[in-house]
Amino acid sequence: MMKLMQQSQHGLHGTLAVPGDKSLSHRGLILGAISQGTTELRHFLPAEDCLSTLTALRALGVAIQRQETTVVIEGRGINGLVRPQQPLDMGNAGTATRLLAGLLVGQNFETTLVGDDSLSQRPMERVQEPLMRMGAQVALTAGHLPMRITGQPLHAIDYQMTVASAQAKSALILAALQADGPSKIIEKLPTRDHTERMLQAFGGQITTASDQRTITVSPAKLQGQMITIPGDLSSAAFFITAATIVPGSKLCLTNVGLNPTRTGLLSILERMGGRVTIRQRTQVGEPAGDLEIQSAQLQPIKLTAQDIPAVIDELPLVALLAATADGISEISGAAELRVKETDRIATIVTELRKLGVKITERPDGFVIDGREPWHVQDTQLDSHGDHRIGMMMAIAALRIQEPVTLANASAINISYPTFFEDLQRLQANTEVSK
Repeated sequence: MMKLMQQSQHGLHGTLAVPGDKSLSHRGLILGAISQGTTELRHFLPAEDCLSTLTALRALGVAIQRQETTVVIEGRGINGLVRPQQPLDMGNAGTATRLLAGLLVGQNFETTLVGDDSLSQRPMERVQEPLMRMGAQVALTAGHLPMRITGQPLHAIDYQMTVASAQAKSALILAALQADGPSKIIEKLPTRDHTERMLQAFGGQITTASDQRTITVSPAKLQGQMITIPGDLSSAAFFITAATIVPGSKLCLTNVGLNPTRTGLLSILERMGGRVTIRQRTQVGEPAGDLEIQSAQLQPIKLTAQDIPAVIDELPLVALLAATADGISEISGAAELRVKETDRIATIVTELRKLGVKITERPDGFVIDGREPWHVQDTQLDSHGDHRIGMMMAIAALRIQEPVTLANASAINISYPTFFEDLQRLQANTEVSK
């Protein structure tokens, strides 16, 4: 059990550089591994999920050196990977599992992917089905890990996606790099485009049509690059939320990634009356900039399925924001939350109710009445092994005076190992930089 920080009389203050983007760290490792020459990743995120990707690539024969947040990868080219000596243990890394599946289906050896209890419950048919249409051999265990992949020659595909999933899309893109011609992927809804942007930086032949949904990928040789990874907006989101809901707060978050497919939380906050100022820094490749956030009184919001892809990882925080808003908020079309690290709809409802939040569970979301004052019902909170739930509850605790504890706090190391240290410094009004 970890004792959480309680309500601050003066709010949160200071400047923070959040760790590198998790999605980009995964993709930089994978694309560097299959490129020609050397790739250097700066501001890499050394969290458990990304280290699972790094370890898996080493097992596939890739030479990788890491010095804190700098990683140097000696690429082996698209056909240079080797059969691992044992199953690849992906830990809790769902992104890495699905992306590596797309890469491994075109190799000339057999691989088995395994994971922890949480990852082993997450659905994998969404990558299996389209990959098999390309000629891949992918065997699942009742739709889940372990996943056994027997590498095969792949043929090009025109595929209409049935789920809005950046991970599934990225798996198809990596497979398409190994196909016998150009492939076309049509998304159900536009999702985060980190793979497309980074693949272009490595010299890949990939285009996105004006509808932002149709992607064409051709086989190509990639060349190693030097890439500086911006701060992770999904990590910054916890401090954006904290500064918004803790009275008297004013924070500056520096060099945060502002990819348009990832800024859904900022758009939602604007609709709710949040006070966030963006100072743009760069526009090339992955846009990034500095954010200034001040506390604000929020208005309720209504979100539907069209809003969800751009904010899927931040929905626990949207629920928390709604719990402080002056009215009733509704979130629907978010059934995808039920197949994340936990059933996030159920865990969000369970944990916020412990703090006295008036929240009603729906099959695909929630209804939240932020007008009701919080009256703590249970001081023993739980992350349920889900890093985002754990951090969300640590932020929520800053709104209450009662001492509370958090079980399974170590799950936060999956994406943000220094989260509590950074939060403590900001609450103590100490400037933080990394």
